[in-house]
Amino acid sequence: MIEFLKNKPLVSIIIRTKNEEKWITSCIDAIKTQTYKNIEIIIVDNQSTDKTLQKIKKNKIKILSIKNFLPGKALNYGIRKSKGSIVVCLSAHCIPVNKNWLVNLIKNLKDNNIAGVYGRQEPLSYSSDLDKRDLLIVFGLDKKIQIKDPFFHNANSAFLKKTWKKFPFDEKVTNIEDRVWGHAVIKKKLNIAYEPSASVYHYHGIHQNLDTKRAKNIVKILETIENNYKRNKTVNLIKKLKIAVIIPSKNDLVKFKNKYLIQHTIEEAKKSKLISDIFIATDKEKVVKKFISDKKISIIKRPKNLSEDFLGITEVLKYCLEYLESKNKHYDCIVCLTENYPFRPKNIIDKIIKKLVNEGYDTVIAGKSEKRTVWLKNKNNELNMIFNGFIPSNLKETNLVMSLFGLCSATYTTNIREKDLFSGKLGIYEVENPLSSIEFRNNLKKIFNYKN
Repeated sequence: MIEFLKNKPLVSIIIRTKNEEKWITSCIDAIKTQTYKNIEIIIVDNQSTDKTLQKIKKNKIKILSIKNFLPGKALNYGIRKSKGSIVVCLSAHCIPVNKNWLVNLIKNLKDNNIAGVYGRQEPLSYSSDLDKRDLLIVFGLDKKIQIKDPFFHNANSAFLKKTWKKFPFDEKVTNIEDRVWGHAVIKKKLNIAYEPSASVYHYHGIHQNLDTKRAKNIVKILETIENNYKRNKTVNLIKKLKIAVIIPSKNDLVKFKNKYLIQHTIEEAKKSKLISDIFIATDKEKVVKKFISDKKISIIKRPKNLSEDFLGITEVLKYCLEYLESKNKHYDCIVCLTENYPFRPKNIIDKIIKKLVNEGYDTVIAGKSEKRTVWLKNKNNELNMIFNGFIPSNLKETNLVMSLFGLCSATYTTNIREKDLFSGKLGIYEVENPLSSIEFRNNLKKIFNYKN
């Protein structure tokens, strides 16, 4: 036995459980076979409803119960009730690989500058390939001392109780309380040790088989504690992108509130802080004459056949992009605004661009939630209810999102070039103001008696 452990200090092993009947007996049996015998096992159970507690009670082990489970809160509770000078955290579904697991884990704590140590995690034969990949990549065979890296994992870890008293676990975070703890001790110039010889079998990976909800929570926490990663790095990326606004126009000049509809669109485009250039794509001479002298706007004279009703806006954007690139004008992203939305939300252009880049979308489109009952009418005027029936809106768990592509949309030029705006990762920027979704058409001149 190394000098640090000569007096055989008591080791308190804290195990958090929630319906772990499949694993808990194997976990406890493996602990009992350890060469290091001066231990106490404390279970912190989160209201298990299976046979977990019955199996634990057969082993005459101390059981604590906790409601409103949070990982750091549960660990702190167990540690407060413990008597050992050394604390070990072990997941209920982690099985120590051999009888020297415990001594190999805690021997690292002889170094006063090591705040904590975590051991290796090995997959089982029936772990998913995703989980096997996670564990095999993260938990290697080389021992290491982390000076800057705050990675720490409480599925298999140890630290001194006196260290914990200085750095208790965060009781508010929903995930990665261990990483938050690691960040705190590294910040105080302490080290973290990784010990591969203290290995356990762990049937699932650290990323929980790519659980996206869990990943989202973890990223939120990491972004608040990691100094080497900030969201504004993506904002800086936006500033390096060359972005243009294209305003497809196939209508005559129509006035609304003493301005042409297209002027409302142009004014909003000019307010953007992220776009480089504004283009109007039109086949109307009146539009050309009206805006040809505006130095902040360029005109793309598009063919009249692109105004046919059977052609979509994708064809217009593709023509404009090809035209611009033929003039050696190259852009990374294109924002599309049509002229018939006079009530655009303030700063919607820049907000959609930021969503596109910051959240990794291929295309982002403005949209409006619709919780009312919706029917689909076919060419025979037959109606099929496709949404929720007559359920009160506040009780509906899902809702339709109506596309407002022309209100504002942003995409990368590669998508326009390939005429594939709606594949890949599509994002929706939901517009809350109902006025914003109002779309004006030419026939509104007659309805409202507008005069040009």
